Amino acid sequence: MGGTTLSHAGIRRALGFRGLNAAMKIVWDGFGAEDGGAAALPLQQSAAYAAALARLGRATRCAGILLDGEPVGFARVVARRLGPYRLSLVLRGPVWTTSVSPEVEGEALRQIARSVSPLVVVPERGGVGGRGVVPLVTPRHVALLDLTPEAGLLRAGLNAKWRNRLVRAEEAAGQVRIGHPDPASVAALLTRDAAQQRARGYRALPVRFTHAWLAGDPGSALHAEARQRGETIAAMLFLLHWPWASYHVGWSGPEGRCLNAHNLLLWRAILRLKAEGYTTLDLGDVNTEDAPGLARFKIGTGAAVAALGATSFILPCLTRPRS
Repeated sequence: MGGTTLSHAGIRRALGFRGLNAAMKIVWDGFGAEDGGAAALPLQQSAAYAAALARLGRATRCAGILLDGEPVGFARVVARRLGPYRLSLVLRGPVWTTSVSPEVEGEALRQIARSVSPLVVVPERGGVGGRGVVPLVTPRHVALLDLTPEAGLLRAGLNAKWRNRLVRAEEAAGQVRIGHPDPASVAALLTRDAAQQRARGYRALPVRFTHAWLAGDPGSALHAEARQRGETIAAMLFLLHWPWASYHVGWSGPEGRCLNAHNLLLWRAILRLKAEGYTTLDLGDVNTEDAPGLARFKIGTGAAVAALGATSFILPCLTRPRS
């Protein structure tokens, strides 16, 4: 499990479909997103996420996945303790730099589990199964907005009601500030969000995670704020992990909701992220049963709804190849 220096000359070229006939090997801490040129990079698989967890004292490792000696993907593994027990997590991974089959993805996770047992995974896509894989929770869905079309097409892709609310918010002529966050603005938003969580009965990532993320680079987040008569009426915070960005925290007061401020803030953030070259905005979970209004808001941007794989427990004792 020691680190290994790899040659990455072939990472960025198209490798094509790889099947189980290719020899697979897991190399620990040899390379990751910064080496692999991955086009799809969920927050939980980013180097910035690992760095933030390290500031909180949480250990992570990166499993490089090789097929026939070529790096084709990686998975960041988070270590946790539940009392006397050790548990490892792979969230929204592995990330692939080439096309592979679900069978290849499953085999990669089984090999990882043999080194970091036991392992819980939330794959970025469905279809992972086979020996040793025990589903625990049905697949979640997330809203992913493609930022690569030109701005006019992005606006045309908005749901009609969403776009009408945006127009009304633009006509209200409130002041919008958007840019990298300052500590006072972040503290105010997190305080308001904590009160909102208590009132609505939901939980999000702890405040200390946000502070740990920003401690590495204040420029690794985007803050959008709407004001009326000098008072904040709504705000949003996005975490940046190239080439993706992720919605992180949002709050709106009564006046902000009345003026559709979140539509305006999100639209301005979309334009800003697009201008800076980001390719995807991850708007997070879509839960039509418990939060239908929020789900409609996210889908109304024109975002595609993607199904993640089922949260699964990989039992190492059941992952050994059959003789």
